[in-house]
Amino acid sequence: MIDSHVKGPNFPALLDVTIGELLAATASRLPDATALIVRHQSIRWTYAELLARVDDLARGFVLAGLRPGDRIGIWSPNCVEWVLVQFAAARAGLILVNINPAYRAGEMARALEMVGCAALVLARSFKSSDYIAMLAEVRDELPDLRLVFSIGEGEHPGCRPLAEIMGGGAAPLPEDVRPDQPTNIQFTSGTTGLPKGATLSHRNIVNNGYMVGHRIGLSPADIVCIPVPLYHCFGMVMGNLACVAHGATMCFPGEGFDPGATLAAVAAEGCTALYGVPTMFVAMLEHPDFDGHDLSSLRTGIMAGSLCPISVMQAVLGRMNMHQVTIAYGMTETSPVSFQSAMDDSIELRVSTVGQVQPHLEAKVIGPDGEIVPLGERGELCTRGYSVMLGYWGDPERTADVVDADGWMHTGDLATVDEQGYCRIVGRIKDMIIRGGENIYPREIEEHLLTHPDIIDAQIFGVPDAKFGEEVCAWVISRSGSLSEASVIGHCRGRIAHYKVPRHVRLVEGFPLTVTGKVQKFAMREMMVAELSIGADESA
Repeated sequence: MIDSHVKGPNFPALLDVTIGELLAATASRLPDATALIVRHQSIRWTYAELLARVDDLARGFVLAGLRPGDRIGIWSPNCVEWVLVQFAAARAGLILVNINPAYRAGEMARALEMVGCAALVLARSFKSSDYIAMLAEVRDELPDLRLVFSIGEGEHPGCRPLAEIMGGGAAPLPEDVRPDQPTNIQFTSGTTGLPKGATLSHRNIVNNGYMVGHRIGLSPADIVCIPVPLYHCFGMVMGNLACVAHGATMCFPGEGFDPGATLAAVAAEGCTALYGVPTMFVAMLEHPDFDGHDLSSLRTGIMAGSLCPISVMQAVLGRMNMHQVTIAYGMTETSPVSFQSAMDDSIELRVSTVGQVQPHLEAKVIGPDGEIVPLGERGELCTRGYSVMLGYWGDPERTADVVDADGWMHTGDLATVDEQGYCRIVGRIKDMIIRGGENIYPREIEEHLLTHPDIIDAQIFGVPDAKFGEEVCAWVISRSGSLSEASVIGHCRGRIAHYKVPRHVRLVEGFPLTVTGKVQKFAMREMMVAELSIGADESA
């Protein structure tokens, strides 16, 4: 009997450099190569130009009083400033704290307070969010926040324009930043509880970007279209760091994902790679002007976030020319990618598995007793290696809940591994919802709903959705009996991120319970699946 335990190859060799050293080395090797294209800001910089601007900003941070180890948040959609702050923070030895652009004021404040941010860089606004106004609402709750820098032109109360500090002169940059030190904090609930700050080192994310880029064959000849958000590992690690590690070009089509702008960027810039979650590829394929864009330059890319239906994969390979597209799987706590398919894997493997384990990593599938299960049997997927996070910021107890004494990260995902080492994700131990690539943690939404004076109790769970993979469903018990579904949704809109707002709401008198009184979310989900299927049939 063969155990479900796989190890990745030992090549290419791991890099022993910081993010700042990685950028400097690439700029030295390829000074005139195009490093960055930001189409909505008309930016086109070489690696030499990017490094010069990054160092200007890094010195500005030092002159402003920031010191190695200080946390600096960034709350902004995709833009050139996001890229500059990412690399400048690393050059200055700061720890970058990623804030989701969809966060509302309370969510942002909780994130900054959790890790003690000394500084924040923020855009003025994005879509319906007025970041300046939201910060003003909670500024008094953030005693650690000493400095706020605003992106763009104009003066804003309590903020210094970021451009104002970019003439850092001869301020020295720290020379003792090490690859094993923390450089990035990203918020995730991992497998349990409310959001926690997954703390990642230079070594974690430099090497993960390098290995991900290696598996899709990135080189200085490649231009990678990155419509995925920078606040997520998909954008800043698999996108930016993969490009810098291999000397490829980063190309951003807009502030956020827009299918038309993404197609236009690929065609105009001759992009060779494209990233996205399956719903993004569906939106591009269904765009009314899809056939008006020449996508013949594409060859590869990465699809992640959820499994891809075979019809979508066939269209991506055929109509989008992405014959070498790969599937990636991982989690923020593993920097993020631990499994990825190969460019020449069959279409069947690319839609039914998440590929094979990455170099220098190992994985195992364990049963409830902690023992490794035989090949083909399902159990919890665990991974180990350079990519495992340093821990949750300031929370050793929760860190120990997911990273054991032998360094294994317990993912909370149910998986199987076959004879060739291909991994299939077959479910989740916890009830986290993945909607269009966004991780949603029911407890957060439940706690928010309980702030409504007429809600006694609420349960949140995911139900299948053709467009987003899953949608949020709420079962709510009303105190008065007069609560409406619309008022439940209205209590959420504008107060929590839009993707967390329940799509389906049911007002109920009680929840299905076990004999010991525990709520049976699986039973609620089964009832909703049956109800929504009937509704779909009747409306056909």
